Amino acid sequence: MTGTGRAPLSALRRITGTRPDPVVGERCEMCAEPITDQHQHVVNVESRTIMCACRGCYLLFTAEHAEMRYRAVPDRYLSFPESGFGAGEWDQLQIPVGLAFLFHHSVQDRMVAFYPGPAGATESELPLDAWERILAGTPELGVLRPDVEALLVRGPDRDQDGYACHVVPIDTCYELVGRLRSLWRGFDGGQEARAAIADFFAAVRARSLPAPVEPR
Repeated sequence: MTGTGRAPLSALRRITGTRPDPVVGERCEMCAEPITDQHQHVVNVESRTIMCACRGCYLLFTAEHAEMRYRAVPDRYLSFPESGFGAGEWDQLQIPVGLAFLFHHSVQDRMVAFYPGPAGATESELPLDAWERILAGTPELGVLRPDVEALLVRGPDRDQDGYACHVVPIDTCYELVGRLRSLWRGFDGGQEARAAIADFFAAVRARSLPAPVEPR
C-alpha cells in the first residue's frame, strides 16, 4: 500500500478508536444527563409531548402559574368520595367506553377528553358546554392543574359500583393507555385489560388523598 493509501486508513482508525461509548440507560430529554428509571416528567404544553427530565430540569418548570412552554408534572393523587359525578355527568361527556381522562389544554383553552383502546389514546370531541355543566354541579372537580393533571373517570363495571373519579398526574394516564394497548382484545378490551384496569385503580385509590370539598 502506498503512503497516500495509508493516510485515509490511518485517519479512519483514529476516528473509530476515539468514538465515545454508546449511551446506556435513559437520559434527560432536555439536558441529556443520565437519569434513573424512577424519574420525573415535564409537558410541552403546545405539542402535549411528555418528556423525561432530570431533577434539575424538572425544578425549572414547577412554577404553577408561570407562562412557560414547559410545565412540570406534579405527583398529586386525589379522590372524590363525596362527588356528585354520576350517570348524568357521564352521558354529557359522550364517551363510548367506560374509562376516560380529561384535562385542560391551556393553548386551546378548553377541556379535552381521551379514552383508551387498541390504537392507544383516542380523543373524544366534548360538547362545548359539557364540562361547564359538570363543573357547576360538582365544583370540587375544578382543582385540576392545566396540562399536567387529568381527571380520570371510570364508569360502573362488573366489579365496582358507581363512578370512580380521581385527579392523577397526566403521565400516569398515558402509562395506563400504553399498558392497555398491549393487552387490548376485542371491543371491550378483554379479561386481561379489565384486570389491568382494576389493578391500576386499586393502586390509584391507595395513593389518593380526599380532594377538598367545595361549597355547592
